[in-house]
Amino acid sequence: MADGAHRPLRADARRNREKILTAAVHVFTTQGLDAQMERIAKEAGVGSATLYRNFPTREALVEAVYRNEVAHLCDAAPALLAQKSPAEALRAWTRLFLDYVTAKYGMIDALRAIAATGGNPYGHSREMIQAAITSLMDACAAAGVIRTDIRPTDIGAALEGIALTSAGVEHRRQAERLLDLTLDGLTVRR
Repeated sequence: MADGAHRPLRADARRNREKILTAAVHVFTTQGLDAQMERIAKEAGVGSATLYRNFPTREALVEAVYRNEVAHLCDAAPALLAQKSPAEALRAWTRLFLDYVTAKYGMIDALRAIAATGGNPYGHSREMIQAAITSLMDACAAAGVIRTDIRPTDIGAALEGIALTSAGVEHRRQAERLLDLTLDGLTVRR
């Protein structure tokens, strides 16, 4: 393989990359996109050279953070279903969705700038998120705990609406109340 970009990362390099992505979410969410890259490296416990070796530009870091957040969100659905009842898994996943949206809004201007220059930071994120919602709703429907006349796209739209109006950290409690209201409306009444 002539192109080293496709080689799997060593375990330590993979850990460093994960630490950088985790630190970047925290720093971008709390300090905004103007936060210094060196601050992210420091919070991750890596040197600046390690950060820039993984992410040569701020845009590359922002795009990787966003894609990583989408992957974590979507990967959580089967894990939650394995650990909790379907209704509890759906409820827990909606809280993770709020975390994802809060991180995304901390980076929204940069994501828009990347898209404006021809990049596609969003890729297949909508389809991935919709698939996660569908798997959670299918499990709930199979368990007989939610209405079956509501489509996963309806829930996706409701989640996006809640996120648009109350995604900020300061609005978290309101967003959770709105999520509870939405999920309660899905519940089968016996």
